[in-house]
Amino acid sequence: NFIDEKTLKVKSNGVLLSSLKPLDCGNSGTTMRLVSGILAGQNFTSELIGDTSLSKRPMKRIFTPLSSMGARFESLNGNDCAPFTVYGGQLHGIHYDSPVASAQVKSAVLLAGLYADGETSVTEPALSRNHTELMLKSFGADITSTVNPDGTATAHVKPCQELYGQSICVPGDISSAAYFIAAGLLTLDSELLVKNVGINKTRAGFLEVCRNM
Repeated sequence: NFIDEKTLKVKSNGVLLSSLKPLDCGNSGTTMRLVSGILAGQNFTSELIGDTSLSKRPMKRIFTPLSSMGARFESLNGNDCAPFTVYGGQLHGIHYDSPVASAQVKSAVLLAGLYADGETSVTEPALSRNHTELMLKSFGADITSTVNPDGTATAHVKPCQELYGQSICVPGDISSAAYFIAAGLLTLDSELLVKNVGINKTRAGFLEVCRNM
């Protein structure tokens, strides 16, 4: 329920049900990949669709680790892109060595790991955005993340029977603010105050570049 135009209140019994219609992710690849991780651990089948642009984006990078956990995916056009069907089921924990540092891939696996029968971990070449790890931890998940001596990063999550609702303030994305910050830096004697923007160090590399300049 919308409390006001800026506030949404979600009440849940913690149980997901199969959708009667395909789940439309619009233009959001983050939505499609992260929701796939959740749906992989359910006892029903789901279909995910998106707009023309999203339907061209590769999804094999999540199909591979989630399939190794026990889920099954079917790309309806046979090109490893949307639209695709997720055949959820009982998942088992894995350790996945991701070939790329991708917060979306990592998050999909970690979310699936909440429903697995043992610990799940993801190692990536470098630490990608860790919004998901921070959020899950605040909701009560048993999750840890470390940067290894060789520069790689590993996140671990254990199966979770219950998460706990929280009051969340969603900040604006630094990538949207970057245009205004850049414009301000190019304007002589300017001063710009940017409010309510997330500055998580795994996301705000743009600010470091500006400082270095």
